[in-house]
Amino acid sequence: MGEFKDRYGSWALVAGASEGVGLAFARALAAQQVNVVLLSRRQSVLDAEAAQLREMWGIDTRTMALDLSEPDAARVIAERTSDLEIGMFIYCAGADPNFGHFLDAPVEAAESMVLRNCMVPTQLCHHLAQSMVERGRGGIILVSSGAALVGARRMVAYSASKAFDLVLGEALWAELHDSGVDVLSLVLGLTDTPALRRLLVEKGNLASAEDDVMIPGASTPEEVVSEAFENLAAGPTWFVGEVLREGSKALGSMARNDAVRVMLQAGAGVMDQKLS
Repeated sequence: MGEFKDRYGSWALVAGASEGVGLAFARALAAQQVNVVLLSRRQSVLDAEAAQLREMWGIDTRTMALDLSEPDAARVIAERTSDLEIGMFIYCAGADPNFGHFLDAPVEAAESMVLRNCMVPTQLCHHLAQSMVERGRGGIILVSSGAALVGARRMVAYSASKAFDLVLGEALWAELHDSGVDVLSLVLGLTDTPALRRLLVEKGNLASAEDDVMIPGASTPEEVVSEAFENLAAGPTWFVGEVLREGSKALGSMARNDAVRVMLQAGAGVMDQKLS
């Protein structure tokens, strides 16, 4: 525990911390005796989770209910954490709750995705990394997706914005790793989160979000966090799960046009399966 805290400092900021992978990160950080700023849109959920972390691990917490698609989100976060020495920044926000065709939603939905997944992490990385470099230590994890590897239907703005996150993290690693700041682009495949389960229910593929049926091939949030921390110091990129690692190699060996056509033929995987 002491080694982790010495390397990354006493405070972490986790965006998207109310459930799923973000909450798993917050819990893992608390277990390392790192104080946590939990950020998402739902204040009551954040407060409840923060209270549990304080009770279980004796750490300090701070909660911020904020919509990351708001134009001034990064400024507000910077102001509300100006008194803290943030040594670890984890950006898990920006999932696609709809999985629909690009033209079936108003363009504002895509614009919100770009703000959440591109503008805000860029602004926060620029703000937080300044102090990390000055201290000569710190860590940044930007959560991307296998959808970033190649364009596919029903993920137009999502996959494009996650491709931005992937390259943003890699480029930051190239600039910052010699300064003592670890940066990791963390690429997720299918992950069993509450958000995915709600989407499967909405699409009629799962009877209930609380159904205990296993989602085929999915990683758990805890597995994601474990792989992230195991590979953070190595950087710049880590693909979570053997299936995604092998899939990324296969796609990377193809011409881009061929890779897009493969994804077109493959369909949407679990989104087209009846699970219960």
